[in-house]
Amino acid sequence: MNKKLNFVDRFLTLWIFLAMAIGVGMGVLFPSIEQAMDAVTIGTTNIPLAFGLILMMYPPLVKVDFRKLHVIFTKPRLLLVSLAVTWIVGPLLMFFLAAGWLGDRPDLMSGLIIIGIAPCIAMVIVWVDLAGGNKELCAALIGVNSLLQVLFFSLYAYFLMNVLLPWMGYDALDIQISIGQVAGTVGLYLGVPFLLAMITRRMVIRWKGESWLNHHFIPTISPITLWALLLTIMVMFSMKGHMIVDLPGDVLWVAAPLVVFFAIMFFGMFFIAKAFGADYAQTVTLAFTAAGNNFELAIAVSIGVFGINSGQAFAGVIGPLVEVPALILLVKTTSYLKSKYFAHV
Repeated sequence: MNKKLNFVDRFLTLWIFLAMAIGVGMGVLFPSIEQAMDAVTIGTTNIPLAFGLILMMYPPLVKVDFRKLHVIFTKPRLLLVSLAVTWIVGPLLMFFLAAGWLGDRPDLMSGLIIIGIAPCIAMVIVWVDLAGGNKELCAALIGVNSLLQVLFFSLYAYFLMNVLLPWMGYDALDIQISIGQVAGTVGLYLGVPFLLAMITRRMVIRWKGESWLNHHFIPTISPITLWALLLTIMVMFSMKGHMIVDLPGDVLWVAAPLVVFFAIMFFGMFFIAKAFGADYAQTVTLAFTAAGNNFELAIAVSIGVFGINSGQAFAGVIGPLVEVPALILLVKTTSYLKSKYFAHV
């Protein structure tokens, strides 16, 4: 059953657009904010952004019963089809969309290609929670996808930028991304909130019991996700506010292939999962996992390799500008999809 939204959650799209507007406004009115953000950045990790993302993921992960994570291995066909769509179809789809749409802008094109390499391991659990998906399946999938990101992100980037681009007639883009860099980013944005959530569940259950955890503790901390999401969006867009205002055409140019990507991946995975016999909760979980991207990693890599003022970093920041409202719209769409395709279940 889709989560019953309260007043605040029901207008989440409005709050998100307001947060975007405030972030862009801060970037325009206070140009020094970018330098201030640089001052609180360690390596490729912006501290306020990392704090917001970790805080945002914490409440949904506390809801996960980690004893049920093995559920992914009891559905080998669903796991294989999910990995095939997420790791083969997704990156190649984004590659050809970027090359076909932004071939004359190699900086923006390569920024989109980087986005397409890694599936989402953070905000997806928020969308799955709102859509009434399977939280344990989602947690298991993002765990598997995180490991695959660490192992294959660098190789994928090399193949797409140095092999496939030249094969299509474009100049190769030499990107040096170490496994250690990817592992550090994944460990921060996923490992920290996972560990905090696991410790919280164990301590609260031991102290007050599982019923108190589910009916008192979790409802109390759940609003943190929304406020952390809005904080993260404001920080993200304040870092590139002036560029978004100065280059509105580039925003739309980057947004177009992203919208196509989200639609194809979500609905494609939705109907593939349904055809493989998945129930509604599993189907919507697989769909959001396939559609979302790890913009945190894409932004970190783009800044680290090309610089904070690069077109690649700009494309990375535009990603959430499109993804957040697009996936919120898809969350709302799941009610219709459930009533149409799973009402008889």
